[in-house]
Amino acid sequence: VQLQASGGGLVQAGGSLRLACAASSGTLSRYVMGWFRRAPGKEREGVAAISRNGGSVSYLDSVKGRFTISRDDAKNTVYLQMNSLEPDDTAVYICAAALSHGLRKELYGYWGQGTQVTVSS
Repeated sequence: VQLQASGGGLVQAGGSLRLACAASSGTLSRYVMGWFRRAPGKEREGVAAISRNGGSVSYLDSVKGRFTISRDDAKNTVYLQMNSLEPDDTAVYICAAALSHGLRKELYGYWGQGTQVTVSS
């Protein structure tokens, strides 16, 4: 499966962005989908994951209550709604596909290109 993330940009603290991850080939409904981020000088970390049927979601503690992951398999797309953004959320956001649920990057075998999110204070 080939993935492409979009929707990043520059936003002020407290603002919102909605990221989208579309599959240019393959069917996303076969996979657990996740969002990761990589900030300068930091390791890649899992932000959110959603099960195949959407019934189970997981979040990084620091984004709970602010970020929401969802999927629309009819559109072959996964979303990450980000509200109340903080400067520490600044990173390249990357979507990925896995066969098992979780936030560990080792679970994910398919990675898309990222989209830059910059939050100004």
